This record gives sequence, structure tokens and C-alpha cells, in this order.
Amino acid sequence: MKDFKCKKIFWVVLIITLLTTPFLFSAAPKYVLKFNHVLGASEPYHEGFLKWSQNVEKRTNGEVKIEVYHSAQLGVEEDIIEQIRRGANIGQNTDSARLGNYVPDIAVMNAAYFVDTVDEVKKLKDLPVVKDWIKTLEKKYGMKVLSFFWIQGFRHFVTNKPIKTPDDLKGLRIRTPPAPIWQESIRACGATPVALAFGEMYPAIQQKAIDGLELVYNNLPAGRFYEVLKYVNETKHILLINFEVTSAKWFNSLPKKYQDIVLEECDKVGLEVSDKIMGELANRDKKLMIDKGMIINTDIDMAAFKKAANKAYEKLNLTKVRTNLYKQLGKKD
Repeated sequence: MKDFKCKKIFWVVLIITLLTTPFLFSAAPKYVLKFNHVLGASEPYHEGFLKWSQNVEKRTNGEVKIEVYHSAQLGVEEDIIEQIRRGANIGQNTDSARLGNYVPDIAVMNAAYFVDTVDEVKKLKDLPVVKDWIKTLEKKYGMKVLSFFWIQGFRHFVTNKPIKTPDDLKGLRIRTPPAPIWQESIRACGATPVALAFGEMYPAIQQKAIDGLELVYNNLPAGRFYEVLKYVNETKHILLINFEVTSAKWFNSLPKKYQDIVLEECDKVGLEVSDKIMGELANRDKKLMIDKGMIINTDIDMAAFKKAANKAYEKLNLTKVRTNLYKQLGKKD
């Protein structure tokens, strides 16, 4: 009886050991990227970054792990980019406006009425001049662009009066990000740009420090801007293209097959998220704004806005840059 009990205990211990061994001795990932973004955990971009991480981890058998941090948990964007330049294993969701601080011409991709569709954004990837910009960011500034296929949709002017032409924006103080291409694009469209952090917009409207915003539909519900603004004017003045970047040093430490996986999955998931944001989610948020009492104004003189936007290109010496890109795209000025 004693031998039977001993054997029973032996087999129980052996089974438990066999079951737990994979967890106790599973290999840690060889390559870890800490990826930072400023959006909240409920934003579709965060869900997309998590999916990108999961896909990469699966395809590399756990050897590459992307840890995603929302709400700027690792720091503000500008500080993260400096860490990237120094070679840290860190990544950031950013835009061409900020990258324009290093390669000025790349800022054109965030200019007013630059491109109109996701297909045009996809075509940009194969253009020689865009490849040169991305190569310069890597070789000179240590930043590796993983993808710019993360598109947040069209930005519209959100105000307390209907806007039809650039003249209707005259005298209105509109919040924008601080980069020159944003500032000049909004000024060209007729408004006075005011640089403010995202979290400062709601109280600034309440205190009448600003008269309105320019945002994508997806930003409106969480900010509760329907409480302080009346009109969403569908000017579609900027198709917001986001860049996912990391340090060239970290990226080049990966085996070539893993580099390809990271890039492929970043593009793939980015396009999936973009389609969802610009379709299903934009329609959902637009309906929600209507339900909250906002008025969607579609009576916009687009020709007048596009003509006015040319001033931004002229001011920042980007007219020739745009012409060159349009020529390669087969698109008219």
C-alpha cells in the first residue's frame, strides 16, 4: 500500500512538472520594442497596435515582442523621438509634420488638400523622392519608418457657426498642433491657428480662448466637444497620415526575416485600422454627433478651400515638392 501511494505521488508530481515546464522554462523574447502613442486605451489605434504586436509575436514564434503603451505612458512625443534617435528600443506613432523638423520636405504629407484617398497614400510609398526622405531619416537621424499606412481620416473644422468658404473662418481662432505645416495650412484656409495641447481644448473653448477646432470625427465623442461646439463643417482639409517609427539601431539588430515581418504587419494592420476608422467608425461617430445635437454642414466650397490652401505650400517652399510628387503620382496640381 505504501509503494502504491509513493508511485501515485511520483506520477502526480511528474505530470505537474511536465505541464508546468514550458511555462517555467519558456524562452524570453530576443527582441523587445516598447511602442508609445498619445491616444487612449479605447481608441481604435490602440487596438490596432495591439493586433500588430500579436501578429508579429505569432509570426516570429515569440522572439520579437512589441509592448504597446497608450496615453503617452512612456513620455511626450518629442522626447520619445529623441530617444529613438539615440538608438533606444522604443517606437512612436507620429506624423510627417513632426518628422519635417528633420527632413523639411516630408512635412508636405500633412499639408492641406495634399492627397484625397488612401490609395494615393499607398502609392506614395513607391515614389523615389519619398524613399529618399525615409532613407535620410534613417541614415542621418537614426529613425526607421516602419509604416505610414495608418490614416486617421479627414480633419474638419468644428465651430459654433457654419463654414462654407475660407472667408467664413476669418477672425476665428482655431486650435492646431504646433508644427509649422499645421499652422500655415490652417492660416491659409482662413483661420488664426492657436497651438494647444489636446487636453486643453475643451476648457479653452469654454473660456473663449479659442473659437473652434479641426479634428477627425473619431476625436469628437471622447472630447465631448458636442457640449461646447455646434457645427462639424466637412471641409476635409487634411487627410491625416500617421507614421510609425523606431530606432534604426534596434530595427537593424533584427534578423532580415523578422524585419520583413515587422514591416509587413505594420502596413497590413495599419490599412485595416484606416479602413475601419474612415468607414464604420466615422459613420458611427457622425451619427452620434447628430444625436448629441450637432449640425453636420456639407455645404462647402471645396474649390475655394483648395485654392486658398496653396498659400501654405508657398509660405513653406513646398510648392515644387508637391508638383514633383503629383507628377510621379499622375495627379494634377
